[in-house]
Amino acid sequence: MAQFLFNLFAAFTLVCALGVVVNKNAVNAAMCLLLALVGVAGLFVALNAYLLAFLLLLVYAGAVVALFLFIIMLLDTKGEQRPGLKHASLVARLFAAALVGAGLLSFFARSRLPEPALGPASAAVGAELKLYAYQLFTTYLLPVQVIGFLLLAAMLGVIVISKKLDAAEDAP
Repeated sequence: MAQFLFNLFAAFTLVCALGVVVNKNAVNAAMCLLLALVGVAGLFVALNAYLLAFLLLLVYAGAVVALFLFIIMLLDTKGEQRPGLKHASLVARLFAAALVGAGLLSFFARSRLPEPALGPASAAVGAELKLYAYQLFTTYLLPVQVIGFLLLAAMLGVIVISKKLDAAEDAP
């Protein structure tokens, strides 16, 4: 059953990631990104990494994708085709396909990784979580605050840049 769930979440994540790349509509691509992140969180749960799954959903799916959607809707982008760069796009596609092929070849050439020995859940999980929280609010408090400030400044910059000015507002 665990192998079936892992394969199901892996296939779901791959399909949603492909939807992010293929979609021309930016809102649909962001929603596919959200679903791909949910699939990765499901993979983490299947691997008994509950903290990583929760943090992924909280930080990336909850905050970053919401910020992406806010900025995309604020900019009111359209999914039209960009002019030029057809040859560079073809070269980039061929290079990406070659990289994926090399990765698949190296994956199948190696032997399977040994399955880890899973023991009963220990009481150290709570202690590890306390250690993460202690480090977050002491050692890494300044970087977290700086990143939050940068995200706020980026959001305000997008609002200022995307504001459409009327001719009456341009006159002094």
